[in-house]
Amino acid sequence: MRGYEEFLGDLFEKISPPMMLLILFAVTGLIAAGWYFYPAWIPRRLPRFKLPRWRRTKKKAPKTRRVTKAENRTADSGDNTVEIARGLADQLAGQGRYAEAIRERLRETVADLTRAGVIDPEPGTTAAELTDDATAGRPGVGPALTGATGLFSGIWYGRQPAGPGEDQRMRELTTEVRDTLHANEGR
Repeated sequence: MRGYEEFLGDLFEKISPPMMLLILFAVTGLIAAGWYFYPAWIPRRLPRFKLPRWRRTKKKAPKTRRVTKAENRTADSGDNTVEIARGLADQLAGQGRYAEAIRERLRETVADLTRAGVIDPEPGTTAAELTDDATAGRPGVGPALTGATGLFSGIWYGRQPAGPGEDQRMRELTTEVRDTLHANEGR
């Protein structure tokens, strides 16, 4: 124990305590940075530890082809994708997953608006931006679409509970938007 005390005494005679504290902080910072960037700073010729298999694998998202606005317009009206989406929304509502059913109903409405050439949504477009774009192109869809996007935003972003009443209201609003679109197409 005496040798340790002599060592510290000699060390503090040569280096002041504030300087020693600064050196300790610097060494700690270097160790932390080395730990954080571990594999990058080891030269390639030295062996590296391999991560466990479950940490190395990354799931890749399936590649999807983006459909252009022109392709959406040329799609025939007999396409059953809208009916499939409506069936999915009804299935989700039947399972009691009303928030997801409301999201699917808004998605099918956006698909209807896109097919009609009213909007051309980009990834990251908000519900309010969709409403503004659609109302600029077809003012008749404004009130129903505003109600639908407001209901969607209240549930998904405002964390309001969704129930059968909200799902029924969303069904009515999306039907009104669809009817307004088809009424304007007939003119």
